[in-house]
Amino acid sequence: MNLEPLIAKWQAFGWHTIEIDGHNMRQILSAYQQAKETTDKPAVIIAHTIKGKGVSFMENVVDFHGRAPTKEEAERALKELE
Repeated sequence: MNLEPLIAKWQAFGWHTIEIDGHNMRQILSAYQQAKETTDKPAVIIAHTIKGKGVSFMENVVDFHGRAPTKEEAERALKELE
């Protein structure tokens, strides 16, 4: 189901919106701080992410969204992430 334009929907309800790359730790920390400092209205962080990012056989594979990897898959994934 397409939820776009997501940012515009939150803004229409009066929320302070912060859009980030959900894989970028600096952006995550900065967005959290900005949300914390927003006191005049609620804040929402929209973090764009890729399922399974960094693991070749998991990245953007829907099957891994709702199940745990097998022991072998987990070991392979951890090796790729080192």
